[in-house]
Amino acid sequence: MTTRDRRSIGRFEFACGDVIDDFTVAYETYGEFDGSNAVLVCHALTGSQHVSGRQTKGTAGQARAWWDDIVGPGKAVDTKEYYVVCANVPGSCYGTDGPPSEGPDGEPWGTDFPPVTVRDWTHAQRALLDELGVGRLHAVVGGSVGGMNVLDWAVAYPDDVERIVPVAAAARLDPQCLALDAIARRAITTDPNWDGGDYYGGEPPRDGLALARQIGHVMYLSKDSMQQKFGRRSAGRDAIRDTFPVDPAASFFPYRDVESYLDYQAEKFTKRFDANSYLYLTRAMDDYDLAEGYESDAAAVAAFGGEALLLSFTGDWHFTVEQSEEMAEAFRSVDVPVAHHVVDSDHGHDAFLVEPEKVGPPLRDFLAEGVDGTAVHDTAPEEDNGSDYAPVHNSLFSG
Repeated sequence: MTTRDRRSIGRFEFACGDVIDDFTVAYETYGEFDGSNAVLVCHALTGSQHVSGRQTKGTAGQARAWWDDIVGPGKAVDTKEYYVVCANVPGSCYGTDGPPSEGPDGEPWGTDFPPVTVRDWTHAQRALLDELGVGRLHAVVGGSVGGMNVLDWAVAYPDDVERIVPVAAAARLDPQCLALDAIARRAITTDPNWDGGDYYGGEPPRDGLALARQIGHVMYLSKDSMQQKFGRRSAGRDAIRDTFPVDPAASFFPYRDVESYLDYQAEKFTKRFDANSYLYLTRAMDDYDLAEGYESDAAAVAAFGGEALLLSFTGDWHFTVEQSEEMAEAFRSVDVPVAHHVVDSDHGHDAFLVEPEKVGPPLRDFLAEGVDGTAVHDTAPEEDNGSDYAPVHNSLFSG
């Protein structure tokens, strides 16, 4: 059974101290709750609550469910076995209150909406689960900044979840990613149509949002995947290159496949996402630091009483294998059962979305059996013999 709804969680106080008295969260649920089988799925930056199933009237405005290859009947997160909940995060634009939603004056909030943090997302999810009658979670699963959201559950509610699965995530962004996010935001705020965030009812800052999305897409792909997919090929004489103005000399040079791809993705994105929400959500991601308020990452997760599976991808330079290994070491140092499963992939950050055949087996087995799951591998040697390193990863951290 699938439920799609919006629900008030009542008075909601943000980390910044601002309060909305009647805060609304959009969510979807799949399967039947039996009291102990709830799995919370946390979406990525521009994702939505529509994680599985067909798009129908009332679903979030994405072309397809974003993790339909992983979540559903008979899949890795089996909705015949688990009660799956996915909530749109505060600040987004798929039904949960955010900059495009109606403010106290009856007009869209715009940039008067309170700043949001990953901790705000976690608190809103906890409040929604309380409304749904869900107490302790069997698992929290999520990718990219959704994986940061997963980590935050282990810190904010360490007794409320049995197993966590941060996928292609990190304890914090590195300076290169912070810089690229800053450029993306400036692309939006320097678009004349942004108008200080008060563009609702008029022409939105499509060019700025399109550029921001293009920067993001470059971050999500690896060098190898871009070479294989595009090379230096021309898009051909019939390709349309009218997404952005071009200089007079442009017609002399080829319009390349990689440019055409970025323009296509940008055009699609500007039809479904809100520019202010992009500003808010990237700032929440940039701000996140697992160790905030603690002496270290290990101290932050020391109270977590469950098990953790960290999934990383060799071609991902946005959230690297090395960053996941640092998280794994933090869990190990405080005796939290953890496995760091490294996937050999050249797809870059998007691998967690486009390679379900590699993500599904360890995720399925971990949900069922924890770190002892058959398909779950770890970068550390097994305790019983000290020599059984998992395939692919044993050379990554030796030395």
